[in-house]
Amino acid sequence: MRVNKYEIRTQRKKEAIIQAALKLFRDKGYTNVSINELAAASGVSSVSIYNYFGSKEGLVKECARILMRETTQAVESLLSEGIGFKEKLLQAVTLCAEMPNKLLEHDFSPEAINDKVFLELFSESASDVRREILGAFIESGRQEGAIDASISTETVLEFLQAIAGMQTQWAMASEYQTKIGEVHKLMLYGLIGR
Repeated sequence: MRVNKYEIRTQRKKEAIIQAALKLFRDKGYTNVSINELAAASGVSSVSIYNYFGSKEGLVKECARILMRETTQAVESLLSEGIGFKEKLLQAVTLCAEMPNKLLEHDFSPEAINDKVFLELFSESASDVRREILGAFIESGRQEGAIDASISTETVLEFLQAIAGMQTQWAMASEYQTKIGEVHKLMLYGLIGR
């Protein structure tokens, strides 16, 4: 398939916008960055930002998706691992729960982390990515017969989202590993166990 010059230019502009946005959002958060500042830093017009991403919110979500790409690739590679489905699922849930917080802690300034709008948009996008990743796991689990086919994909995703939320809340707790182990046991075997 041949790519024309317009498509190449468009892709370069999008990439420049994303790189500028990542730097500015990391340094200043969302609220303190204007569209005009993003346009100037990326060398494009503010109209281009709206054309490619719809809004500044859309740009934040795309940046979060790009930052989560490493998590997506790590989790997708688990599907081909030669380990049992239960172990794959536990690793995937843990990666999906921990990675957004690690990204924020390591890659973003205190100004960005204290920007409530930025955190909300970033978390929303990370949650969307997590649902996509775990959705693939659910389908894989159904094919392997490891997930009960009578439970809807939506219910399984909501359950896994709740577990990820608990893991996020416990991130700083000293008994984190113990709590996660217990939740994983509950997730796989229920209250009665097997």
